[in-house]
This record gives sequence, C-alpha cells and structure tokens, in this order.
Amino acid sequence: MSTWQGRTELPERQSAALGRAVRLEWITLGFLVVTVTAVFLVMGNSQAMRAAWVEDLLSFIPPLAFLLAVRLVARPPSSNYPYGYHRSIGVAHLVAAVALTAMGSFLIYESATSLFKREHPPIGTVEIFGTSIWLGWLMMVVMAVTTIPPVIVGRIKIRLARELHNKVLYADADMNKADWMTAIGSIVGVAGIGLGFWWADAAAALFIALSILRDGLRNMRGAITDLMDTAATTFDEEGPHPLAGEVRRYLRSLPWVDDAGIRMRDQGQVFHVEAFVVPASGADLSLDLLAEARSGCAGLDWKLRDTVLIPVSALPDETGGHSGVQQSGREE
Repeated sequence: MSTWQGRTELPERQSAALGRAVRLEWITLGFLVVTVTAVFLVMGNSQAMRAAWVEDLLSFIPPLAFLLAVRLVARPPSSNYPYGYHRSIGVAHLVAAVALTAMGSFLIYESATSLFKREHPPIGTVEIFGTSIWLGWLMMVVMAVTTIPPVIVGRIKIRLARELHNKVLYADADMNKADWMTAIGSIVGVAGIGLGFWWADAAAALFIALSILRDGLRNMRGAITDLMDTAATTFDEEGPHPLAGEVRRYLRSLPWVDDAGIRMRDQGQVFHVEAFVVPASGADLSLDLLAEARSGCAGLDWKLRDTVLIPVSALPDETGGHSGVQQSGREE
C-alpha cells in the first residue's frame, strides 16, 4: 500500500467498514422517511410529539453529510487541494453538530414556552373501522415502534465510527440516541396528558431537549477545534489520540535519533503528522534514513496518511520532546 501523502485508499478492513457505514446511512434515511411521515400523521397538538417530528426532520442532516463527505474524501489530492479532501469529514462533523445544537435549542424554547404559558394540549379521538380511539394511544404506539431502529443502528454506528475514526458517524450515532430518547419522552408526555398532568408533555420535551443540546455542544466543540488544528483526539473526543505517543516512541527507538517530538492534527479520518527529530551526535544522516523512518511511521497505523519528517537541532516546546511540553499522546 502506498505511503505517499494525501493517499485516499483504505486498508481492506476499514474499506469493508466504510461500505457497511454507507449502507447503514442509506437504511437510516429510509426509516427516517417512514418515521417522519408516521409522526406527522398522529402528532395532533402534543408539544412532545411536535418536538419529536422536528427532531426527526433534523435527523436527515448527519447521514446526508456523511454520505457527501465520503464521496469527497475519496478524491485524490490536486494542485488546489494538495492535502486531499480529508477535511470534508471535519466539515460534515460540524454540520451534524450544528444540527444537534439547533434541534436542542429549538426544543428548549418550544417546551419552556409551553410551560410558561401553561398550555393544556388537547388530544382528541379518531375513528378507525367504526371505533373511536383516543389519539394518544396511536401516538404512543407510533413512538414505541420508532424507538427500535435508532437503538440498533446507533450501536452499530458507534462501532464503525471507532473503526474508521469517523467523528461525523459518531455524531450521527448521537443523533440516533436523541431519536429514541425523544420517542420515549414523547410517550411519557402523552401518557401524562392522558392522566391529567398538563405539564408532563412540555416537561418531557424540555428534558429531552437539554440532553440533545449537551450532545450538540460537545460535538460542535470537537468539530471546531479539529478544524482549528488542535492536537488529535480519539473519535469520541474523550482524550488525546494514543498514536501521537506511538509515533514519538518509534522515532526515539531509531539508533540515529537522539530525541523526537511531533505535532499531530486531525484531518477527518486521517492524521497529518509533523515529526521533528534531533539526530544523535555523529549520526550519518541521509535521505535513505529519513525515508525509512517516514515509511516506518506510516506503517504504524493506516490513519497516519501524511507524515513529514524534519531534522532539527532542538525540539519545539509544543512537540512533546524530552525537553518540551507534551500536548498529545502518551509519554514514555
């Protein structure tokens, strides 16, 4: 497999995972069409049901952003885009995060307004095959059914996001979690109305909205910092990515290297690495040694797509050398 900068091909395992992710996103779009239609037909005047419908509409954004980003990232580098199109994953991650944040903010406003106005949403009856049925029963049945697909696909997406280091796929899994949480909250709200608690509907929507907004803000922070070239993190933004430490340790293990430090930034599914090495005293530094070291770095992990090796007399402080300040990865 080529180790040249900006390469776009994936190893066999990750390529298969990407294919599964693409199919899963198309499946997601399919059940979202059904869900949006079904919720619209039964939502009536329920605040929680209306919030669920809006949430389902916004749920189209992450899978569409992912599918578009996947097509863009496969393009080879060009003179105008010498680093390739890997950043399209980061842009899609930001779009998905904005969708989550906008949805949470909208639902908070809607539900808080309803509580403040003390709105009592009426839920009528419908006639089916000559029998009058309380519309709330239909609402709860529809929402109960719609909780199943997001739970299943969301779990699968998290596994694939970890395999592919794809943060937009992880954000979409967050959106799927928001989907089933909204559905459960809607059931609670509608049931509360049926029991005479007028505030249950809006209160359930408010609780859901706060959770969604939290996920949106967390993903937005991660997407923005990645685009600003912060130190690379894991796919779930839980901490520095361990590959930074692995590259540093590999370089320090070379006999001609006295010290090494790196800067690693996230370009989407892959990393751009600037590796600074201090040659050992008396080392016969050559282009062959640098090329071998660079190939060794690329061979550590498929995500190390773009590695630049720079001989220096002293390490920059931010690269995590023995005399510097560690910013990412695990130190020896």
